[in-house]
Amino acid sequence: MNSPFPNNKIIARQSYLNENLHALADQYDRTFNYLRLSITDACNYRCNYCLPDGYQCTNKNTPLTLDEITNLVTIMAKKGIRKVRITGGEPSVRKDLVDIIKAIKNIQGIETVALTTNGYKLDKQIKSWINAGLDALNVSIDSLNPDKFYEITGKNRLAEILNGLELAEQLNFKHIKINAVLLKQYNYSEFDQFMSWIKHKPYTIRFIELMETGDNTDYFKANHLSGRVIENQLMDQGWQAIKKSANAGPAIEYSHPDYNGRIGLIMPYSKDFCKSCNRLRVSSQGKLHLCLFGEKGYDLKPFLSAANHQHLDSVLDQTIGFKQQGHDLSNHKTGSTRHLAMLGG
Repeated sequence: MNSPFPNNKIIARQSYLNENLHALADQYDRTFNYLRLSITDACNYRCNYCLPDGYQCTNKNTPLTLDEITNLVTIMAKKGIRKVRITGGEPSVRKDLVDIIKAIKNIQGIETVALTTNGYKLDKQIKSWINAGLDALNVSIDSLNPDKFYEITGKNRLAEILNGLELAEQLNFKHIKINAVLLKQYNYSEFDQFMSWIKHKPYTIRFIELMETGDNTDYFKANHLSGRVIENQLMDQGWQAIKKSANAGPAIEYSHPDYNGRIGLIMPYSKDFCKSCNRLRVSSQGKLHLCLFGEKGYDLKPFLSAANHQHLDSVLDQTIGFKQQGHDLSNHKTGSTRHLAMLGG
């Protein structure tokens, strides 16, 4: 049988597969060890780039249960998934978040359990998340100015979020990243303030290019700013790119000897952004999305019960073959993604 992979990569690929006998791999020689798992599409914020009118409940189905989540991640761990990022919507609106963290952390093969949150319950629940086994935390902070933060998110909670970060530091929690969507009209002017903040803080601030979705075209046109603008500024100031770890996400991270923190850039409009893709997404309704901007999700829910989850292995193998080489965002093709809360970005 002819291999769909380039000859010069067969040996390296075979070595990987020998270690991960059921590893998920696509026709472009990409293997997948990172799962972004949405546990709810509900969000209690009204971010103007995502849900300016607030969360509208259009899905009457209940999200995946704890048992379904456990069955899903168990099979995916057997197929090479090593990192699971819990996302939403806003995952802390689920009352069983601590149980979900604990269950995923206890699955054999899972090395890292991460959480992306808007920080709504950070100051109240960070200790319980850490005790449950949380390894890494991403907190969305799109502005360090309270008034601007409110203008972007519709919530006046910046002080509580910053207090939660301080508490995480006091608990000796090391892996903290801050997500900030890069917005030309709202927070680009705060770049120097963000830089000053991490001079003495051990955080990585990740500036994320605003992405076009099905319902934000006008906002996108007014606020999109290429991450290359930030990259050029970093290079001029002596920042250096850091080599990625095997299960890292799409961010390019930079360090500087004079700064305690780091800068990350996520630039989905850059050339070859999808070339190193190592992640899959599952929605809160149990649909596998091969790309954030793909045309459809593949329903895994029928295979997540205790009686049927053994069939999930072959379903995943079949479905991964449909993954495209890359998205088509540059041509304004956003697939089925109406807003980023659908899949947690």
